Amino acid sequence: MAATIDLELKKAFSELQVKMIDTQQKAKLADLQIDQLTRVHKHAKLTHAEITTLPDNTRLYEGVGRMFILQSKEEINNQLMDKQKTADEKIKELEQKKVYLERSVKEAEDNIREMLLSRRAQ
Repeated sequence: MAATIDLELKKAFSELQVKMIDTQQKAKLADLQIDQLTRVHKHAKLTHAEITTLPDNTRLYEGVGRMFILQSKEEINNQLMDKQKTADEKIKELEQKKVYLERSVKEAEDNIREMLLSRRAQ
């Protein structure tokens, strides 16, 4: 009887450890994505600041793949603002996801600790 309980505890412990490691990796990935999106946002903001100093009738080249397209300052300005807004939204989503994942890791650690304590108590 005690052997089957030990086996079940080991199995549950292993599953919790795997789930915890997986969740930690997802949280690290979310951190990397947040950093990347922050750089995109910063780049768009700096480019926007450079463009605003130009006269309104200025036409600029935008790199699209391997081509360059001549566009108005206003069109490029709108694209930069959209890029910033999209990056902000994605950053908020990822931060919420990261908080959830960190909470999951904490709960898994607590569960593992409880399992160990209950095993020692027996």
